Amino acid sequence: MLVTGLLGGCGGGGAESFLDAQAMAQLRAVLSKEPPLPDGFTVRPEQAWRMPFGQADRNCRAVLEPAGGRAPGQALTAQAAVSYHGDGLGEQAGVGLAKYAGEEAEGHLDALAEAIGACRAVHTSSGTDLRLQELPVRGAGDEAVGARLSGRLNGYPYAMDVVLSRVGDTLVSVVHTGMNEVDHARTRKVVEAAISMVSA
Repeated sequence: MLVTGLLGGCGGGGAESFLDAQAMAQLRAVLSKEPPLPDGFTVRPEQAWRMPFGQADRNCRAVLEPAGGRAPGQALTAQAAVSYHGDGLGEQAGVGLAKYAGEEAEGHLDALAEAIGACRAVHTSSGTDLRLQELPVRGAGDEAVGARLSGRLNGYPYAMDVVLSRVGDTLVSVVHTGMNEVDHARTRKVVEAAISMVSA
């Protein structure tokens, strides 16, 4: 059954986006299960992750917003997002799932890969200066792209990994944050946990 809530499907002239109530319920159910996260993470999901800075250019926002439940709207049929706290200083993992009609998930991942290439840095007047470098990601879902933002958040050392992968018609978005440093091996395990939730 389709819910008639039309999302802003601007540009491209492709398929319109109608949220599918059943698909929404399925994604929420997937995210309510206890994922096989690395040791030290809470197993209970919390509210969707939020970007820790208000200002970022269009490309950087495009890369980060899906993990917080704001995935591209074109042909979107369902989305859900949660976050988990880790035991590292400032450690948090955000997981966003977005289901698309047709082949749109593939197109969105291609566009997000371009956005990663164009997002060089995040600067704010409050002492945030994060530089982006691409993060090689292999064997995550059907295809994946990644980036690491590191530098200072409000003057404090900060790092963030972001991995965007596609599993069939679903875009799986993960951010893994921490003060000082983020362990890429733990990021990888969070990504694998998120993908396993969709694949189950």
